[in-house]
Amino acid sequence: MSLQCGIVGLPNVGKSTIFNAITKAGAQSANYPFCTIEPNIGRVDVPDERLGKLEAIVKPKRLVPTAMEFVDIAGLVAGASKGEGLGNQFLSHIRETQAIAHVVRCFADDNIIHVHGKVNPLDDIRIINLELILADVDSLEKQIQKIEKKAKSGDKVEKARYDLAGKIRDHLSREKPLRTMELSEEEQMIARTFSLITGRPMLYVMNMDENSASTGNEFTKMVEEIAAEEKAPTVRLCGKTEEEIAALSGAEAEEYLASIGLNESGLARMIRASYSLLNLITFFTAGEEEVRAWTVARGSTAPEAAGTIHSDIQRGFIRAEVMTCDDIFKLGSSQAVKDAGKMRLEGKDYIVQDGDVCYFRFNV
Repeated sequence: MSLQCGIVGLPNVGKSTIFNAITKAGAQSANYPFCTIEPNIGRVDVPDERLGKLEAIVKPKRLVPTAMEFVDIAGLVAGASKGEGLGNQFLSHIRETQAIAHVVRCFADDNIIHVHGKVNPLDDIRIINLELILADVDSLEKQIQKIEKKAKSGDKVEKARYDLAGKIRDHLSREKPLRTMELSEEEQMIARTFSLITGRPMLYVMNMDENSASTGNEFTKMVEEIAAEEKAPTVRLCGKTEEEIAALSGAEAEEYLASIGLNESGLARMIRASYSLLNLITFFTAGEEEVRAWTVARGSTAPEAAGTIHSDIQRGFIRAEVMTCDDIFKLGSSQAVKDAGKMRLEGKDYIVQDGDVCYFRFNV
């Protein structure tokens, strides 16, 4: 799937450093604003311990993890919605993503310039959120002008869009992002037609110093309070440390993490949180040739999941043979799961669950 999570924040908060660590892509990173102009895009494997457990049981010839894409977007500044600091260009890059990872600086360091001269996560978050809100207001106003005539002429669909657009505009005018607005399922569907940036789910990534990465500090408390109000997830990490870990081998990385009191990298948590933010789940196929993780949107049917493997399988779908990872791990093999009567035959209406191991029957 080509769903992307955009990495945003003020200049010099560590976005490119974190992107480098996530993707090992070597995106340019430097101690001055607007080092990143064109967005860098990196495809990364999604950490999933279930894949390794299936490999140990099935012993396939190859192992294929699922993946997602991150987009490193240049730093936004106050006035971006009016074009300041190449703001219009950067905002257009954000619009092309489906979720946002907002990197917030949560460390003090006189050697690293802060665009506003001091570290204050509350101000930093407000600046980014406000610029995204202002950009949405501008976009929504233009859309309202286009649909107003149709709405007043009796078009019921456009009337519903027009009415909701007004409510959303009022919400945004109170400096509140669209994602914090209570909407019915029908309103959510309509709201998506406006393609507003603040309607995208957001993850707050707290970039910290190494000494407080595992415990937090006064800055992270500020971010976590804002995130709690928005019901947004958070992740703590030290970008510099993560970049160093990314350059190590698996065993060396584990040893280094243990030495600083961590059992996994902050980036692994960030990737998984971003994956969840995009409302994605993972199902597996497992055989002697390969064990593979596949990505589908939460709520996908069995034929839709089959279609991620090949469109022919979706077209000719007959049924799915389904078992769970947990049952395989508990009983020791897929054959043992079948013998215990825990394999299920599911039809076209079955909603695939995270952790399902599927075999699809189909007509050619």
